[in-house]
Parts: sequence; C-alpha cells; structure tokens
Amino acid sequence: MSTSESLRILQYGLGPIGQDVARTVLSKDPLTLVGAVDIDPEKAGRDVADVIAADHPATGLKVSGDAGQALADAAPDVVLHTTTSFLDGVADQLIQCARAGAHVVSSTEELSFPYQRSPETAERLDRVAREEGVAIAGTGVNPGYAMDTVPLLATGVCTDVEAVSVERVVDAGERRGPLQAKVGAGLSPEAFEEKRAGGGFGHIGLRESLHMLADGLGWAVENVEEVLQPVLADAPVDTGVREVEAGAVAGIHHTAVGRVDGKDRLSLDLKMYVGADRSYDAVTVDGTPPIDLRFRGGIFGDTATVGMLVNMIPLVADAAPGLHTMADLPVPRAFATTPSTVGAQDPETSPASSHR
Repeated sequence: MSTSESLRILQYGLGPIGQDVARTVLSKDPLTLVGAVDIDPEKAGRDVADVIAADHPATGLKVSGDAGQALADAAPDVVLHTTTSFLDGVADQLIQCARAGAHVVSSTEELSFPYQRSPETAERLDRVAREEGVAIAGTGVNPGYAMDTVPLLATGVCTDVEAVSVERVVDAGERRGPLQAKVGAGLSPEAFEEKRAGGGFGHIGLRESLHMLADGLGWAVENVEEVLQPVLADAPVDTGVREVEAGAVAGIHHTAVGRVDGKDRLSLDLKMYVGADRSYDAVTVDGTPPIDLRFRGGIFGDTATVGMLVNMIPLVADAAPGLHTMADLPVPRAFATTPSTVGAQDPETSPASSHR
C-alpha cells in the first residue's frame, strides 16, 4: 500500500487514549478518519467530534456499537485499536478487523510480544493476517518503546553486549485517572495484596518487553523472575483525580529480571506511583562500547502512547502481511509533522545547508 495517499482510519475504542488518538488522526492531513467503534451506549450514535470533545466541526461520523457493521461501512485501511490490555479478550476483535481487510495497530500490551504468553493466539493472528494480506502489531510507550525498542536501538552500536538494564520512574499523579487506578493508587495495602493475588493487576507488558529485548539480541532466556510490590505514600497526595492517604498505596514497583547463560543479564525496573519526586527513563548497556542513556523528565506516557500508535500507521500499512513486533518493523519516527515557522532560518543560510 502506498502511504503517499490518504489512509482511511477507523478508531476502535474511545476511552481516554482512544479519544486522544482520534483527535490526532483528525489533525493529520495524510489520514482520514472514516469510522469509530465503542460499545459504551453513551457514546454510540453520537458524532465522533462530540465524543472526543475536539475543537473540530462535526465530522458526520457516528460512533458505532457494532464493529462488524462499522468495518463493512467504513472499509478502513488501518484500524487503531485501543480497548484492553489482555490479548485473550481482544483476539477476536483483531481477527475481525483483519478479516475486513484492515491492518491493525493496537495498544493491547500483551500483543507487543505474544509468543511466550500466548503462542497459540499469536500463531492464529499471524495466520489470519497472512491469509488476508494485512499486518498486525501491538505498540505503545511501554511496552512498545521505552523498555524494549529504545534499549534495542541503544545496542545498535555495540560489537558485544554483556547485559542491559532499563529503569523507568513515572509520577502516576500526572497521568490519566484509569492509569492511577491501574497501579492501585489509593488502595489499602491489604486491598493491594488481594488484587495482586487475583492476577491481571499492575503494569501489563513488562515480561513482553523483556522477551522482545532478548529475542532482538538473539538471547535464549532461561528464567524470568518478576516481582510486583506496592509503593506506599509517605504523605497525603491529591492528584486531582483521587486522594491518597499517608500509608496507602501510591502505586507499584515492578521488576523483571531475565537469566541468560546462567547470569542475570536483562533487568527491567518500573516504578509508577503518585507523588514520585522525579520522572525519568534510563537505559544502561554493559557492552563495547558501554551505553548510558537518560531521558530527563521521563517519556510522558499518555502523549507518547498516542504518538506511537499514530506514527506506526504508515509503517504497519507498508509491512509484509503477518503479526509483527516493534523489533520487526522500521525504526519509529514522527509522522506527518510540520515544524513551526516561527523563528525558522532560511534553509539556504542555515548551518545545515553547508552539508548538502
């Protein structure tokens, strides 16, 4: 498919992230929003612009509660899928999109590298995508970028690698309400333990990031030790969305360590809690040469997730049919952006012109 032509986009899921994605699609000239799906009866039947509260005139597109009908009516080139974190709950949705002839870019965390956790589902998705001549990929800021794609890219200049460590600290108080709930902000320690015991709680995708990183390096992981612990608030925190008392759960400290050749060579450390003193992302590669990357202030997750989903549209649309991870696809880059002309230099007199 030529991405020089306008791509027809259907937005599947209009939660907070899905709404931001739809707004971004509407702002990109190479993209045309042709449909939207959400099962929430309070959204179905309304104009997309009304649901997403965009500074945009009415689109004439009504949110549909029937994905099959919406796919048939809209005939999208690409579906941007933002519904839930768990692959088992969305596999049929992804297959329905593929059977409609649409490529899929999904924020489902377990889709980012599904081969370890859900090999049969991964095989099924890959087979259907190949049959229909479309590509499917899962991405976002984490997993999809901060703790897998960036570390892999960091090793690109190394002739040898002994170990890779990734650390991400996020002030969840600056993030959307659903994420604060996802990390347990405001729970009692006892309630946190109950949720942890029930599974499907905390950050989803850390194990997927570790396996993607290992696979990209060609390393066989012998064992993964994953630990999820609560971070307790030292003092009361009011995020504007929820109030967290001192001694209550502020968020999570989630780690995954991968053993390779008898040694702990892959370490992912995520702290995500309200009231964090400072957010940052860091990647350390014990290699030749050694690499030490640090993102001061951190990679802001809500915006970055939207950016990754939209920026991957042309790359997935041009990919070979099948199921892909971020390691299979070209290096992500900003798509359809125009630098501000305020204060811009004449290209003929700018320093860059001397390098032409």
